[in-house]
Amino acid sequence: MLQIKCFYFNPFRECCTIASDDSGEAVIVDPGCYDDTELSTVTSYIAGHGLKPEKILLTHGHFDHILGVTPLSDLYNAPVLMSPEDIDIANDSDTFSRRFGVKMPDISFTMPAEKGGRLVGIKDGDVIEWGHDRKWEVISTPGHTPGGVCFLDREARLLFSGDTLFAGSIGRTDHLGGDYDVLMESIFGKLMPLDGDIEVIPGHGPRTSIADERTKNPFLMPFNEPLEEEDPE
Repeated sequence: MLQIKCFYFNPFRECCTIASDDSGEAVIVDPGCYDDTELSTVTSYIAGHGLKPEKILLTHGHFDHILGVTPLSDLYNAPVLMSPEDIDIANDSDTFSRRFGVKMPDISFTMPAEKGGRLVGIKDGDVIEWGHDRKWEVISTPGHTPGGVCFLDREARLLFSGDTLFAGSIGRTDHLGGDYDVLMESIFGKLMPLDGDIEVIPGHGPRTSIADERTKNPFLMPFNEPLEEEDPE
């Protein structure tokens, strides 16, 4: 059975998720741990549950989602899976650090594995296998960033949407590499066709579902699906 633990880290309340199953293996999604206290929160949870982190998965390369990547990758000798199209976004983290007055993340993890680093490139349609036959599909959803992706566990009916889709909102597109039209194409072409009962864990904010975003998200107007009307008779 899949176990999910979400932590909300750094000044931007970014959602870091630890997913594990009965095998004891785990993956860490978007570790935005800002300081030693937040890193300790992750490592203490992992140690306390006897978990072995196998991979670090990144929905995109923005600084608030990668603050803890390098120290956790070093600690657990875990590969980092991210679209190569977001390497430039990660490397531009100093721009955000200066703009928002926060520390610069260690981006040494962006060196590709074939060059001795830890970064493993992922793309649309890839399947990430871990744990007891867990298979997470990679769905490319550019727009918020050029290499943004979502991770879908069909068996668990769960989607990690990063900053592509939020509860009642969508990702911003005014930063480097953002494109509103591309984002909307990603949402309507890749996410809205998914089954409505799939739960969504966004990169910020509360959980939602595909069905709720189809019918209630004001940023998807006027394309929302109408609620079923009762028969007047």
